[in-house]
Amino acid sequence: MNRPSTCLLCSATLLAGMAIGSTIDNWPLTASVQANASHRSHDDALYRELDRAENPLVEASRLLSTIAKLTTPSVVHIQSEFQRSYSGGQRGLIEETGSGVIVTSPNASGYFVVTNRHVIFNHVLDQIVDIDDISVSLPDGRLINPTRIWSDKATDVAVMKIVDPNLQAARWGDSDKLEIGHMVLAMGSPFGLSQSISLGIISAKGRRSLKLGRHSDVLNQDFLQTDAAINPGNSGGPLIDVHGRVIGINTAIASNSGGNDGIGFSIPSNLARKVVDELLERGKVQRAFLGVHLDSGFDIKQARKLKLNRTQGARITKVYPNTPAANADLKFDDVILKFQKIDVADENHLINLVSLTPVGQKVRLVVFRDGRKMTVEVLLTDRSELVERSEAP
Repeated sequence: MNRPSTCLLCSATLLAGMAIGSTIDNWPLTASVQANASHRSHDDALYRELDRAENPLVEASRLLSTIAKLTTPSVVHIQSEFQRSYSGGQRGLIEETGSGVIVTSPNASGYFVVTNRHVIFNHVLDQIVDIDDISVSLPDGRLINPTRIWSDKATDVAVMKIVDPNLQAARWGDSDKLEIGHMVLAMGSPFGLSQSISLGIISAKGRRSLKLGRHSDVLNQDFLQTDAAINPGNSGGPLIDVHGRVIGINTAIASNSGGNDGIGFSIPSNLARKVVDELLERGKVQRAFLGVHLDSGFDIKQARKLKLNRTQGARITKVYPNTPAANADLKFDDVILKFQKIDVADENHLINLVSLTPVGQKVRLVVFRDGRKMTVEVLLTDRSELVERSEAP
């Protein structure tokens, strides 16, 4: 009677053990499946979070894409060619490449390409390249020649008229509203790679007295500095703000390698636009002048001798006769601290302020003389009246 019960008990125990063993054998696989499902669920949640419309990075990316779509049709690739003679009677073809941006102007009808003067300059003959030797490549592949050219050496700005159907002009922005840290896009054809865009910020403003190779003789230097990648071939292309407007013309790089080292320079749009409009209206840029020579080595030691507690303004070392400065009774050792309401940083800043002021305008200067400040009014006249080329502003 007890023997069958014992057998049933043993059988039940064996089956239970087999069931438990089976569960234990499958436990790692079950745990792995559950873990993978948990990870997938977590990943799905993260993807949903990234897909949300309010994601600021997504919105910023879409904004940058919109800016690119809006402005790319206005950015062109420029190539100029000229012959050069070498020793032995050999001749070779030299090519200059750069970028440009299509604009319009209230002073002339039609469409114009703004670029750098050095992009279309024959440095062998010291003149602008012939129109027939300049090619403008439009974003859709069309290749055209300009019909007329204007240029301004003092700012390294050139303007070319182009005639072709279905052109799209970019819009100017206000460079005076830029602040250090604002995001910008540099557009153009670096290394011949047209329709290239790089992103960066405005890293400095008011860069002057730069020695940048062939740009070193530029009179009106007031560059924007950016870390947006600017390379050979970007010259003349636009610097674009987050509103899709041109706030600079890319001009030069500071580099030991010949390529982008994170420091590029652009002509502010307000300066470039003024030059463009004057070139189209008058054929040249009128520049006012004071008629003084300024101290390029003005330092703290000299400032203290003049009873200034820091280096500021522009010190006069010579006043030329029969000039606006002489008529206003400016004197040797005067330090010009303000031009209108603008604090003067140094002599190059003053040169820039003066030369870009409309001819015939009366301006107010704050001058430091004999330990005190005084206000002087000066009527500016045309710089072309200069007799001595050694004069600064």
